[in-house]
Amino acid sequence: MGKLKGKNVLVTGASSGIGLATAIRFAQDGANVAVNYYAQSEADAAEKQITAAREDPSQKILMVKADVSQEDQVVAMFAQTIAGLGYLDVLINNAGIQKADATEDVQMKDFDRVLGVDIRGSFMCSREAIRHFLTRGGGLILNNSSVHQLIPKPKYLSYSISKGGMNNMTRSLALEYADRGIRVNGIGPGAILTPINDAWKDDPKARHGVEEHIPMGRAGRPEEIASVFAFLASDDASYMTGQTLFVDGGLTLFPEFRTTWSSGG
Repeated sequence: MGKLKGKNVLVTGASSGIGLATAIRFAQDGANVAVNYYAQSEADAAEKQITAAREDPSQKILMVKADVSQEDQVVAMFAQTIAGLGYLDVLINNAGIQKADATEDVQMKDFDRVLGVDIRGSFMCSREAIRHFLTRGGGLILNNSSVHQLIPKPKYLSYSISKGGMNNMTRSLALEYADRGIRVNGIGPGAILTPINDAWKDDPKARHGVEEHIPMGRAGRPEEIASVFAFLASDDASYMTGQTLFVDGGLTLFPEFRTTWSSGG
């Protein structure tokens, strides 16, 4: 029997990458999963994979289309999810985008779009989840952040800002609702082999340039992030709140210090 059997979960941005791997893992562990997607082109294949992964054929897999940066669509997504599953136990804020540009060249429409999805969207989803959780005596929010809530990422300023905000949102919501049965935690993935990293993951030279900075010497797999989400959603993590677990192959360990180059104080 899966550790998540009977739990009702909504995963945003779940038609590819970490979101898809997480939805599959939760289905394998017995959860009913509402799968939020944006691109219709990915939805059918994602639904087949998640449905095939179910621990039990009676588990519900609900496909819910929404742009999480749009408030009306977020509200409608939660209404559809709760109507389809009956109630919600866990929200996973996974949807995210990024765009590379030298800061002096950033267009405000691009800046606003990244923050609109990555942090504004996560806030609106969290707000709707909290409203629902307060009627049920509690619930769980899990946020997919990044090592870049700590590590600066030049030319990706909007993304870095959004992930810094994700860290503060995780901690602030956890503190605000800790005494009302709502826990909030996050994961900070490092370099993961997902479509958002197509610019380097399929180019051997570029990929080497990324992986040589990772102490474990390799990029991570989406399934390795999904397994940590599954842990955080299980009763094994029942006394955790306000924490971000970095799942990054050691990337946040200041890898340039592997070689002693200063006697420093």
